[in-house]
Amino acid sequence: MRATVLKALFVGIVSLVVFTQAPFAGAQTNPRIIREVRHELVTLPYYGVFDWLEYEVQSNGTVVLKGQVVRPTTRSDAEGRVKEIEGVTNVVNQIETLPLSPNDDRLRRALYRQIYGWNSPLFRYAHQAVPSIHLIVNRGHATLKGVVANRGDANLANIRARSVPGLFSVKNELTIESEQPR
Repeated sequence: MRATVLKALFVGIVSLVVFTQAPFAGAQTNPRIIREVRHELVTLPYYGVFDWLEYEVQSNGTVVLKGQVVRPTTRSDAEGRVKEIEGVTNVVNQIETLPLSPNDDRLRRALYRQIYGWNSPLFRYAHQAVPSIHLIVNRGHATLKGVVANRGDANLANIRARSVPGLFSVKNELTIESEQPR
């Protein structure tokens, strides 16, 4: 039981993908800034399963924010919080706010039920503050992002997502826990 809880906690912790690429060879990024940026993003009040955030910390203190969010306030809150971190010199906000669409909202709910419903084998991923499988729906096209425990879970999420009526396409960008950089 304890191992399952720890594994679920780990999956939740790594659910926000971290990109830390140096702009040129030999450049160093500050690990403290990387940790603080990640912390600020995952604790945003409205960051949830229908949002996806990524970031890159460059050696000159610039942080590039990327991803898709449902609420415009999540986009602006992310930028505001990251700007306040000591050592961050500039924030480039490339976060896309997804368009308002009743159809996309309907598809998000249906996709959520397929992936996280009580009768789904993937239900265990729903027991985290921010579930590790993020469901991005943009103009009828779905993208699955996040981290799962194994290739079978990634394939199962893809199969279940493709069974949602009304989706034009499903792109599976889930990564496997054991393939995550440490």
